[in-house]
Amino acid sequence: MPNTDVQSHPSDSSTNSSLIRRVQSFDQDAWRQLTDLYGPLVFHWCRRMGLDGDDAADIFQEVFTTVTKTIGRFDPVRKSGTFRGWLWRITRNKILDHWRHQQGRPLATGGTEAQIRLADFSDPFTDESVDETDRSETSSLFHRALQMIEAEFEPQTWKAFWRATVELQDTASIADDLEMSRASVRQAKSRVLRRLRQILGDLPS
Repeated sequence: MPNTDVQSHPSDSSTNSSLIRRVQSFDQDAWRQLTDLYGPLVFHWCRRMGLDGDDAADIFQEVFTTVTKTIGRFDPVRKSGTFRGWLWRITRNKILDHWRHQQGRPLATGGTEAQIRLADFSDPFTDESVDETDRSETSSLFHRALQMIEAEFEPQTWKAFWRATVELQDTASIADDLEMSRASVRQAKSRVLRRLRQILGDLPS
């Protein structure tokens, strides 16, 4: 039976996500959620930049080792920005280190091309020219977060949110079909999005 719909303190809807705070407090369950959420995205970035499966797995481990050591310094309210942006910078630096270590060694097929692509690759969190593969991966991140929180909401609340946000149905038709007031539909959408921000810190665009 789902729990009563979560109600959050206003500060919880900021980019200072509750999940990150729990990780910073050495909550092992929060750490598992973090890696489940963001691990596939890190691996995607590695593969996109030309790393083979083994190298991507190595970089994946290095990235999350660094996250473990430095998560306490992450502060979106100051200069860290969004968590995804912060994680991207760590990943990018690890990939750059990987290519630097390859200097003077035979490069795998595509290695030189990957270095060039990485040098030219703009920050996806400051540049709007994000390709469709990145959009697909961030959409997958969004859906992984949804799966984590669905059980926290009453079925009616979830249906209203889903139809308004994912299926993009208008508020009036949702209210009529679910026998809810329009205000209740809007509140349902707001509550779930607030909880998503607690998990993700920011919502994929």
